[in-house]
Amino acid sequence: MSATAVRPATTATTGTTGAKPARARRKAGAGLGLVAWLAGIVFFLPIAWMALTSFHSEEDAATNPPSFAASLTLDGYREFFGAGGGASPWPALINSAVASIASTLFVLVLALPAAYALSIRPVKKWTDVLFFFLSTKMLPVVAGLLPIYLFAKNTDMLDNIWLLVLLYTSMNLPIAVWMMQSFLAEVPVAIIEAARVDGARLPTILARVVAPIALPGIAATSLICFIFSWNELLFARVLTGVVAETAPVFLTGFITSQGLFLAKVCAASLVISLPVLAAGFAAQDKLVQGLSLGAVK
Repeated sequence: MSATAVRPATTATTGTTGAKPARARRKAGAGLGLVAWLAGIVFFLPIAWMALTSFHSEEDAATNPPSFAASLTLDGYREFFGAGGGASPWPALINSAVASIASTLFVLVLALPAAYALSIRPVKKWTDVLFFFLSTKMLPVVAGLLPIYLFAKNTDMLDNIWLLVLLYTSMNLPIAVWMMQSFLAEVPVAIIEAARVDGARLPTILARVVAPIALPGIAATSLICFIFSWNELLFARVLTGVVAETAPVFLTGFITSQGLFLAKVCAASLVISLPVLAAGFAAQDKLVQGLSLGAVK
């Protein structure tokens, strides 16, 4: 009877002890969730402020402190799209789309075989190769500006959108190879060997075996390359004029000697940011899978 009487007390004590870690984990999870929400709000506030300012008139946008209760208007967007007699932004937006999309496609075509060779095929000293790729990003961009400008001038490629495609491809290729190498390292070698036994050649293996398995990593790499190309300003500012002007260069045209038109700049910045935001939203699931691929072994 005594042993029977003691057993429930022991069980109750164990249950109470086990409930404490569970309660502590819930509190820790709630605290981390609160921190995450606060961080998200902090990062979102500048974007919300820019969006709100874009719907104000120039007089209300220039007030300090800003007037949140000011009347809303679409004048900033009308002026951005050339309603007030200004230049149309569509050529610059099209140039940015062409340069970003074309360079991203070229990067994927070149980076996938290179990453396959460094991750799956037996390449000697592959770590040294990856470090060489990464070391090319250590050179300041401005250090190569003059040689590239002289090359473009001597080859009559100034103000040519395909020069930007070539530059963006070479700039994004190292980081793309580095990222995709880690993604392709997670592809099971047995599947590739089975495809070889069935007679599949390397292009078929890359297109029908490796690419579908590594699709989240490819999506993450392509999105990052697209963002880098879309946001690039220095080379586009120096190497283009009128024909190949990109959206970031067009945006700098709103800062003139007459002053800063804040509402118009905010409207232009929001419109120019929409393609990147749309691409990130459309590929958010693949982006999260790609960036977390290989994180848990």
